[in-house]
Amino acid sequence: MLSNANLGSTPPTSAARQDRSPKWDTALKRGSQPPNNRAGTRKALGRRPAGGRGIRAAQHYQAIIESSDDAILSKDLDSVILSWNNGAERLFGFSAEEAVGRPVTIIIPRDRLDEEPAIIEKIHRGERIHHFETVRQRKDGSLIDISLTISPIRNSRGTIVGASKIARDISELKKARARQHLLLREMSHRVKNLFALSGSIVSLSARSATSVHGLAESARERLSALARAHSLTFVHGIDGAAAPQPTTLRSLLRTIVAPFDEPDEPRIVLSGTDAGVSAAATTGLALLLHEFATNASKYGALSSASGTVKVVIAEESDAIVVYWTERGGPRVTPPEGNEGFGGVLSRIAVANQLGGEIARDWKPEGLAIRLSVPRSRLGA
Repeated sequence: MLSNANLGSTPPTSAARQDRSPKWDTALKRGSQPPNNRAGTRKALGRRPAGGRGIRAAQHYQAIIESSDDAILSKDLDSVILSWNNGAERLFGFSAEEAVGRPVTIIIPRDRLDEEPAIIEKIHRGERIHHFETVRQRKDGSLIDISLTISPIRNSRGTIVGASKIARDISELKKARARQHLLLREMSHRVKNLFALSGSIVSLSARSATSVHGLAESARERLSALARAHSLTFVHGIDGAAAPQPTTLRSLLRTIVAPFDEPDEPRIVLSGTDAGVSAAATTGLALLLHEFATNASKYGALSSASGTVKVVIAEESDAIVVYWTERGGPRVTPPEGNEGFGGVLSRIAVANQLGGEIARDWKPEGLAIRLSVPRSRLGA
């Protein structure tokens, strides 16, 4: 256990000594000098020198602490740092010379300073703190997500004289959690959309069908087209999805909107220039255009028998711009409240995958969308 370890450290710099308040100096003068070496630390924590086997055990514990990838430090009950291992130097950016002898608040952000008194109170009661997730601050001012495990340190008489802290960087873990949460939300969003779209496709097919057989055939063709369009929105390798092939923007648009259009009386009109789309850009762009078409069929122009969508592709400077204009559908009003997940998904696709910009104009007569993507990001 750390409470039995020889918690060595290196002396603070003159700047660090000047940083300390009288309160910290008082805490450090428990021995004849600040705890700037192993003997000093033992004296500050009320320890007796070890002999024989005890010395070897202490050296063994010290080697474990110094070779650990985790940040391991000790402090007294006034929150003054007494020891600081190599892992702490790597994690927080302060050398042992800079950290030892200074208050532990040098690594606590201002908005989390109230955590330290609560920690000390638990230590006074002899309690351990397991895997406390929080945020700490590096020497350069940047913030880092960490998990803390804190244990009381007792002297040879069993009196609590300080605390040991083990801090582990969980930045990647937090990012993985965020990605997992996003994927779960996307899965839920896609499933709900597919059920809604199935109903829309049946309704669309019924408008032009003259028999039960005709209705079934039309619905089957639309569902097949929807499956083809939907497959383009998956990343290569997920569920055996084949790698997207280079294509053109107009070809991609035709594939995406095919399930919602009427072959005999087209309601979706494409015009303007064309542009190549690389395999790398296909998934992000397909996801975005699929969201446009899905929303139009659920809430916009394509949810009405008389609604239409006009799509114009233009080249403006170094960007390809898609103008998506809906007319003839229900009266449009801007969404209220928090942004829906479809909006979040669109924003991520535009900013992160395509490096472009998107603007929506919620006109009463119909939604107008302007999507701008740098030609270089289309990659073809």
